Amino acid sequence: MNPAGYDAWYATRRGRWIGETEYALVARLLDARPGDSLLDVGCGTGWFTRRAAADALVATGLDPNPGWLDYARTHSSPALRWVEGDARDLPFADASFDHVLSIAALCFVDDERQAVAEIVRVARRRFAIGWLNRSSLLYQEKGKQGGSGAYQGARWHTVREVRTLFSGLPVRNLTVRSAVFLPSGTSWARLLEQAAPAGLPWGGLLVVQGDKA
Repeated sequence: MNPAGYDAWYATRRGRWIGETEYALVARLLDARPGDSLLDVGCGTGWFTRRAAADALVATGLDPNPGWLDYARTHSSPALRWVEGDARDLPFADASFDHVLSIAALCFVDDERQAVAEIVRVARRRFAIGWLNRSSLLYQEKGKQGGSGAYQGARWHTVREVRTLFSGLPVRNLTVRSAVFLPSGTSWARLLEQAAPAGLPWGGLLVVQGDKA
């Protein structure tokens, strides 16, 4: 998928709803204040980075793909910072950002444990990392047999598996929440999203939030 096509999906009715639903959960968990610094690991075209900047956060997007970063630069404010880099070896000092987020990106990274350790290392206060949920309707629709579309080649995890990735790291108050219980984006999906507690482990996106110890 090319970056323009990927970003255009977020402009569709379903894509915008999914993006806003996922971002709303992450934003609630991070509880960032205007002016806080934030790193988006695996930012791709920068949709979530730009969304965080719209909430008055000082946002930086990191991705290993220079073509996608070029697209992000072209379609964002000059105030945003874009960095080419590897999630397994982040080019930042310890505690460089108030908050770090990563949404459905580490499932495409070899050695997710190392990437998680790097996210924790560069976070000063709080982090929120989202994974694709194997215990979800989205997995039944898009994740089987190697995945389809933008999900091709992605790894899908359970709650237990994502919790294990934080074992031994300097973190506290780990919380797991999920979002996008019905990925159709219909009116029924929206109603269910409003009614279902985020603590239910069946949403398409699993988010682990924690504090730096």
